[in-house]
Amino acid sequence: MHILAIGDIVGDSGTELFLEKIDELKQRYQVDFCIVNGENACTGNGINRHKAELLLDGGADVLTLGNHTFRQKEATALLAHNDKILRPLNFPPETVGKGAAVYQVGDVRIGVINLLGRVHMDPVDCPYRAVDAALKTMKADLIFVDFHAETTSEKVSMGWHLDGRVTAVFGTHTHVQTADEWVLPGGTGYITDLGMTGPIYSCLGVKKEITLERFITAMPRRFEFADGKAKLCGALFCVDEKTGKTQSVERVCEV
Repeated sequence: MHILAIGDIVGDSGTELFLEKIDELKQRYQVDFCIVNGENACTGNGINRHKAELLLDGGADVLTLGNHTFRQKEATALLAHNDKILRPLNFPPETVGKGAAVYQVGDVRIGVINLLGRVHMDPVDCPYRAVDAALKTMKADLIFVDFHAETTSEKVSMGWHLDGRVTAVFGTHTHVQTADEWVLPGGTGYITDLGMTGPIYSCLGVKKEITLERFITAMPRRFEFADGKAKLCGALFCVDEKTGKTQSVERVCEV
């Protein structure tokens, strides 16, 4: 099977490019299932009902989130009623929504787990213990983990922690695609960060003039997403649904 994971959708330009490219990508790579991080789909971060419906109707099979999960006021209702939108599993147990789910694709059960890192993030429960607990009860042929985290070391460590126990681990959040895709010794596909799907002429999706001013003057400025030409970043995992292992990982980058 071929599983496509798409990095953080950033604003309108990222949403539009995803909708423009996804059908052609699915055909080219014979994609069976598509995981999309919708963490920054809305202006001002987070996701609302309109953007969620656009992405899900447009080709995403499941949306994962991250530290901006509840930035939009509609998020609580979305997570309460839509099993195709996941928030980080290691939020407190009382948090609305699910952090893991299993989706049926033909005869194959595909599990997806969303985790949030703790380094340079607001306090959350331990992602390592949270995923360990989830794996004890999850019944799936394939398991994919979106680890939304800031540092490479935290994500690399998660890859090793889950090697041989899940089909693939991919990082999101930094908006910069890494070139370290590989299959770990235990058969788990891995990449530190998928990158973003958003405006090219920007600083991680934000207007470059704003980030430059903040760095040069040390004065606060409200972030605004850039417009214009965008790129789509992600990774394609070729997997064996009988063994649950990844056979190959390929970076995807489209403009």
